[in-house]
Amino acid sequence: MITLTDVSYAYPDAERFVLEHVHLEVERATIAGIVGASGAGKTTLAKIISGFIPNVDGGELSGRVEVDGDDLVGVALSEAVARVGLVIQNPFNQISGARYSVREEIAFGLENLGTPRDEMAERVARVAELLRITQLLDRSPYALSGGQQQLVAIASMIVLRTPVIVMDEPTSQLDPAGTRMVFEVLSRLRDAGITVVILEHKLELLCEHADRLHVIADGRVAASGSPTEILADPRMVAWGVGSTRYTQAGRRARDRGLLPEGAPLPVSFDEAATVFSGGAR
Repeated sequence: MITLTDVSYAYPDAERFVLEHVHLEVERATIAGIVGASGAGKTTLAKIISGFIPNVDGGELSGRVEVDGDDLVGVALSEAVARVGLVIQNPFNQISGARYSVREEIAFGLENLGTPRDEMAERVARVAELLRITQLLDRSPYALSGGQQQLVAIASMIVLRTPVIVMDEPTSQLDPAGTRMVFEVLSRLRDAGITVVILEHKLELLCEHADRLHVIADGRVAASGSPTEILADPRMVAWGVGSTRYTQAGRRARDRGLLPEGAPLPVSFDEAATVFSGGAR
């Protein structure tokens, strides 16, 4: 579904490339988690996949960025956004400012696409119910909390029904309940055939919901694999990503001789329960 081949990128007037020779594959109808230290290039990667680089940010981009077999490099942004929706980290910057209610804000993209009014109203109502923001529909987007604005920004992308959605830390302003709800929504989107790419620091939720994880380090994709494989990788600390609390507990237990040296480290609660009930001495 998404294939990046030998992709390199440098921002305008930059002295070095942010990303170099990146190779990445994301299968259709899966959730791909992108992890990495701050400044590793995750947001740049999100903008490349969604067509905002180089259309908006400019700079030097080389390689191929394919979505469903079509190369997006050189494609106009108006065409790219019909295929890939992007949710950015700061919802205040994503709200259009051209509409006076949440209902109108969510419908704004559909209006630009010429969607019939009845269909537009139905889709807005459905996505508002999905994200549990029906009670906000008649309020001003600027009268909401940061977390509520983030849910509106997510809704404005989901309602477009693009085959791919890229989310750059979409839960950064949400409380734990809102965060878990968003991840559950992402799982339902995957089940509906949508491909999701999510950049996120909440490793335990990625472990629970993502199909594959990709680590960005030193301007490249340093590792790709299942959440269990990636989150147990001892290089995660050196890459600046860290590990789940369960992996940290397992590592400390092994260092103290409470687990065999070769025992696999847990990355989730269920794995920790299994390891500690059967491996502790």
